[in-house]
Amino acid sequence: MSSPFGPAATTGMGSLPGEDMRKWVSVVLDVVSIPFLPELPARPYGDMVSRAAGLLTQLALDLQPAGWRLTGGNDPRASLDQRRARSLLLQDLDVLEELADGYAGPLKLQVTGPWTLAATVELPRGDKVLADHGARRDLAETLAYGLQEHVAEVRRRVPGAELVVQLDEPALPAVLAGAVPTASGWSKHRSVDGPGAVDLLSRVVEAVAPAITLVHCCAARPPIEVFRKAGADGIAVDLALLTEAAWEQIAFAVEADVTLYAGVVPTTGEIPHPERAAEPLTRRWSEIGLSTPSLADVVLTPACGLAAAPSPADARSRLQVLRPAAEFLAETAQS
Repeated sequence: MSSPFGPAATTGMGSLPGEDMRKWVSVVLDVVSIPFLPELPARPYGDMVSRAAGLLTQLALDLQPAGWRLTGGNDPRASLDQRRARSLLLQDLDVLEELADGYAGPLKLQVTGPWTLAATVELPRGDKVLADHGARRDLAETLAYGLQEHVAEVRRRVPGAELVVQLDEPALPAVLAGAVPTASGWSKHRSVDGPGAVDLLSRVVEAVAPAITLVHCCAARPPIEVFRKAGADGIAVDLALLTEAAWEQIAFAVEADVTLYAGVVPTTGEIPHPERAAEPLTRRWSEIGLSTPSLADVVLTPACGLAAAPSPADARSRLQVLRPAAEFLAETAQS
């Protein structure tokens, strides 16, 4: 199956530096072929977990010094912090609606995935939601419902958009390995098995159908099999980190018609020449036995989010190098 985006597709992972949402929406609409709603964590309530908290309309959370926490009790009203997170998201959608007026094509949204939320958000009496099987199920189901509403809202505001939903799961490898610390710091939370991880993740993936979905995880051994079995249409990884075993899993996923979002441009340091950025991908593609023409289906991205870039100008340059790198990749696929 060919990519739904065509050859030479590019996008960003979501986070960007600075606080100017209007500027960044204009940039992503111009620079990448799959524009995305930027996340600007330099702003209060602009980080990925706060974004997700603003979507959880059926659960009440508040922001503590240690991070977001479920409030518990029978009062479903959102806290002041949760209302502020929601308000900021709606303001960002106002900017997107204005600047994307008349836009038709793919448009990507990012949200923290259910396992990373469970490993980050605290229960009312301490420790992570991850520690409570029922609580993490409720959190995932509430996320699925809130994301459904979010997708419908974006469709209303940008009716020509073909929506792509990215679930960010940086904590899932630690969840699977039993490496998430408990509140005391003296122990670790019990590991979650593969089928359990698939079950929770698939609830969120299925909730946004028919939107295209991908799961993003910048790790040396991202649980690609979990993502594939959960029904994700794509996987987003940092190519520079991958182990041999991870490359083997990528080969299986690509052969199963899963789209690879390949992080080829580093988030800091020297910005590579376009051909040099794409070269590691083309070399490893043949080494793992994949056909050269299938390179045309790969979407090129930065290695991860760009919030830590030294300046907005630097981050923009890293996004700009993606297009010529993708064109080089498309030419390679045709040769």
